[in-house]
Amino acid sequence: MKKALICIGLVFVCSFTLFAKSRKVKESLPRIGVTIYKYDDNYMSFVRKAIENSASGNVNLLIADSMNDQSKQNDQIDTYINKGVKALAVNLVDPAAAETIVEKARKADIPIIFFNKEPAKSIIMSYSKCWYSGISSEEFGVLQGKLVVDSWKKHPEWDKNHDGIIQYVLLKGEPGHPDAEIRSTIPLKVIKEAGIGVEELELQTGMWDAAKGKDLMETWLAKHGDKIEFVLCNNDAMALGAVEALKAAGYFTGGKYMPVVGVDGLPEAVELIRKGQMLGTVLNDPKALGTNTFIMTRNVALGKDPCAGTDFKLGSVKDVRVSCEIVTKDQNLDAATAAFK
Repeated sequence: MKKALICIGLVFVCSFTLFAKSRKVKESLPRIGVTIYKYDDNYMSFVRKAIENSASGNVNLLIADSMNDQSKQNDQIDTYINKGVKALAVNLVDPAAAETIVEKARKADIPIIFFNKEPAKSIIMSYSKCWYSGISSEEFGVLQGKLVVDSWKKHPEWDKNHDGIIQYVLLKGEPGHPDAEIRSTIPLKVIKEAGIGVEELELQTGMWDAAKGKDLMETWLAKHGDKIEFVLCNNDAMALGAVEALKAAGYFTGGKYMPVVGVDGLPEAVELIRKGQMLGTVLNDPKALGTNTFIMTRNVALGKDPCAGTDFKLGSVKDVRVSCEIVTKDQNLDAATAAFK
């Protein structure tokens, strides 16, 4: 009995020692605070996963869902600062709030990495400890425009009224969002520069949301029917909604087709591309964005250059950009699939 008690005591002591050491190691890791504008955004859920996977065992991570509420995000940042984080990574709810958040970071002398939603250049440049991790919205617009041009030229049958002009509808992201504004103008510029005429039948905001995209597409089909020749979407979530509405209207069966393009490369969109129910998208690699954001945030939390130990190239706006590529049934499907695993 005595020996048994001694053994139990030793096990307890060893377990407590290991727990204490584990806790000490965790507390010695730099603490960083991350906010995501909303967890249930299709694309950002994968970015969050990449951040969490990268952070495991490397930092003491505090991460929160801002639920698409800027005041909630501001409160989360205040909480992080009070908890003594060494760096902040912020996926803005509202890009217009960036100045307020930078002031919070500046007063606490904490470095900050904005990611995915890009603040104005002047705001990033106003604070020496502020950087941006994301994509080039203009490049996305150029590639989506090129995708439309190349496919339109290969399929003259898509010009239903034979007027040489693309009659299109456009599902736009959040009004005022820099990405939404650029993705709604650059593709059309590329199309026009290729010598193809365009006619806008509809342009409305779907707020990056599949359900809203479906509702708008249903309304447009009821109003314009087969006059619509192309569906342009600022992101894949809205494209998924548009495809659902088109399928319900009899498209993608019996030779009835409508070209739909998006941005992001979501697994659901890639599957529709494989099935021939969506023309294509532009890959916005969430694994690369999440990993890059984490590395930069950890580096600055440790007092290092944001690009230390990497091959990242810091741009003129103190930015690190993730490259993008066109995804169709004939190209980059495997790359898109791998990016979201």
